[in-house]
Amino acid sequence: MATERTFSILKPDATRRNLTGAVNAVIEEAGLRIVGQRRIRLTQEQAEKFYEVHKERPFFGELVSFMTSGPVVVQVLEGENAVAKYREVMGATNPAQAAEGTIRKRFAESVGENTVHGSDSAENAKLEIAQFFKDSDIAA
Repeated sequence: MATERTFSILKPDATRRNLTGAVNAVIEEAGLRIVGQRRIRLTQEQAEKFYEVHKERPFFGELVSFMTSGPVVVQVLEGENAVAKYREVMGATNPAQAAEGTIRKRFAESVGENTVHGSDSAENAKLEIAQFFKDSDIAA
């Protein structure tokens, strides 16, 4: 097993409902360390760049609009197989299909407002982290 880092966003629906602490508790209970964290407001440009992989999808505009609708919390998580572990802790994209105890099952309001984002691979985690953090922002 390898220690690695992954990227997380607590989305506007989570910050609007003041769930940062509750979500962080689930993350930490799962054995992941939060080694970088910042509350920001995504610009239109940042959101479009971050989700550019979905640019041709019909929901792209709605997604960008949602992600810029309020503050988000960007995070760097660290732990054993952090990417896979966090994806397990987040639960399925659709909260109705998410396993009991997962972040999305517990907190998400809908498929669109599903509380969190997590990297889908170690390679994407590195790219996503680099969009929002410098090495000096991350605890050793």
